[in-house]
Amino acid sequence: MEEKIEEEVYHHGEFTLYRKLVPTKSGSARVFYFFSKEPTDKGTPCPLPEGYEVHINKRSGVPYLKKKKTKK
Repeated sequence: MEEKIEEEVYHHGEFTLYRKLVPTKSGSARVFYFFSKEPTDKGTPCPLPEGYEVHINKRSGVPYLKKKKTKK
């Protein structure tokens, strides 16, 4: 019997993080992350990706992802 391990979906307040694969002109696919208050069919709920942190847009209050800065 095969068990599916479900990844923890990331929530920030009332927003849920989603992931969507977007095709590029070269034919490959790029991962696009976005937050949404309402459930959407445009992406799949996902965990917080490694190497990213959540910031809040000062004007709209909507969270967004930003790559973590590496210390040199």
